[in-house]
Amino acid sequence: MKFGGSLCILNVGGRRFSFSPELMKDLPLSRLTRLHRCASEREVLEVCDDYDRDRNEFFFDRHSEAFSFIMLYVQHGKLRFVPHMCELSFYNEMIYWGLESSHLQVCCQRRLDDRMSDSSVHFSPEEEARGPGNRSRWLERMRRTFEEPTSSVAAQILASVSVVFVLVSMVLLCASTLPDWKTAESSVDAHRYETPLTFLLLSSCRIIEAVCIGWFTAECIVRFIVARDKCEFVRRPLNIIDLLAISPYYISVTMSILTGENSQLQRAGVTLRVLRIMRIFWVIKLARHFLGLQTLGLTLRRCYREMVMLLVFICVAMAIFSALAQLLEHGLDLESGNQDYASIPAACWWVIISMTTVGYGDMYPITVPGRVLGGLCVVSGIVLLALPITFIYHSFIQCYHELKIRSARCTRSLSVDFIN
Repeated sequence: MKFGGSLCILNVGGRRFSFSPELMKDLPLSRLTRLHRCASEREVLEVCDDYDRDRNEFFFDRHSEAFSFIMLYVQHGKLRFVPHMCELSFYNEMIYWGLESSHLQVCCQRRLDDRMSDSSVHFSPEEEARGPGNRSRWLERMRRTFEEPTSSVAAQILASVSVVFVLVSMVLLCASTLPDWKTAESSVDAHRYETPLTFLLLSSCRIIEAVCIGWFTAECIVRFIVARDKCEFVRRPLNIIDLLAISPYYISVTMSILTGENSQLQRAGVTLRVLRIMRIFWVIKLARHFLGLQTLGLTLRRCYREMVMLLVFICVAMAIFSALAQLLEHGLDLESGNQDYASIPAACWWVIISMTTVGYGDMYPITVPGRVLGGLCVVSGIVLLALPITFIYHSFIQCYHELKIRSARCTRSLSVDFIN
């Protein structure tokens, strides 16, 4: 530096650190390197918050304890989070001084990745409605009412009504697969009314089904209108599921209009039957209102690596044991061998039900080497399934506690608003 004394003093949040200019130049902190290259007081004030020429002291309005941990990294080469400090706040301090997440230890990098992913999906700060005026505030209030069931009393009432419609639609869907229901529906479609009560019951069920679909459609349209980002709204998994659950009804109605009232012809089509059963996705709508389903979804999102590892373990073991089982049970004696193991794909079914300890009993080894292999397959399945499930279990507990704390905060906020 071309100004000041020979010793530089950094005042970070009230705590002083003394450096020589040569040492400051060699520190792996880009902000201090920029400070060393400053040639005038104006350039210095662009890097720090204040400067005392008499004492050659540079002031930084930053977290002093975080900077102490960063200096420990400079001395020892290991960077870890400050205890009892938010990971995102410490990461913000790192960026300010010129460090990146790759400088953290592996365990702290994992914590930071999980916290950043969690913040972007579940703990993103509420942004103020863009644009002045009552219309923006009204849209924001509507968005929170439909998207956050615990944000207000109206949101809770709306969520309760939505749950009721989901349960009613599920009951109707399950009842429509009963044999007596199908017989009664066929007689009504053929204009052979056995009893007026049957006709009235089926007509009422169709009306209730139409009302449920109308509710889901209106709810989806309103949520799309009040959404901040329409593209992000379309990409969300729950919204895609809503669309997949609603569209089969309208496709069936369209086919009924185009082909006439012959519903027997419609039900004969495999496509329409598949579309009709897709309404079971309405059950997933309950994830908006129940903490348990939200915990399951967040756990699967965070543990996708462990899930992939579990599938790889199963596939590798299935390939090995199915090949050995086919060889021991059928390959050594093609004429009198066990025909259930005639091929490796057939043996794969036996391997998967043995590794998961289900054991339907529809196929089993009959030779001594095959039974020994079956025992090894069962023991290997228990071990391989237990290894990644431990990580998934701990992640599930963590996700449950995080979502429970967030729900408690929203409930307390709702209680204060209700009292006010």
